[in-house]
Amino acid sequence: MSSPAAIGFRAHSGWAAAVAVTGLPDAPVAVSRRRIEMRERRAAGPSQPYHAAVGLDIREAEQLVADCAARAAALAATGLRGIVEDLRQLGHPVVGCGLLLGSGRPLPPLEKILASHPLLHTAEGELFREALRAASRECGLPLTAVKERERFTHAADDLGLPAAQVERHVAAMGKAIGPPWRQDEKLAAVAAWLALAQALGRRQTGSRTQKP
Repeated sequence: MSSPAAIGFRAHSGWAAAVAVTGLPDAPVAVSRRRIEMRERRAAGPSQPYHAAVGLDIREAEQLVADCAARAAALAATGLRGIVEDLRQLGHPVVGCGLLLGSGRPLPPLEKILASHPLLHTAEGELFREALRAASRECGLPLTAVKERERFTHAADDLGLPAAQVERHVAAMGKAIGPPWRQDEKLAAVAAWLALAQALGRRQTGSRTQKP
């Protein structure tokens, strides 16, 4: 019997931690832990395209960022499709993805980004998170997004569980799947958990409203 799964992401410059969870929405288990590469390690493209664009003519900078964003999205989609297929073969059809967000503040024009070191880092994070959004769309998977700093508050509200209980359960998931189970994996697991709960909730609502 198949058991639906969801995949959560925590993005970094050039890569993302990905964790898949399955099981009951109030106590899921981790079944997969991967690293999705969004930059080819041997390629000439930078892992921090906004940093690399500093000092370039604005049109060159725009082209560099656009090229890196497109390549990151393509690589993210390839990586996600591989995880989805592996989970399918294990009897876990993927029903959604979860993504941890930054502050959520809109970015200014590129000229201002390139003139501010803090904004460079903010823009890098958003570029690779957008690549994961695009990958989820490409794979036809609904995306649940939550601000990273609000993860446990959001989880408590959505799951109806105390935030401390959610945190303890996520920490314990690592015992079953084995190391490494660092902060990246834990946070990606929270995102996956929320996505799984959302997807199963949608399914139950659909089944209740479905005509006989």
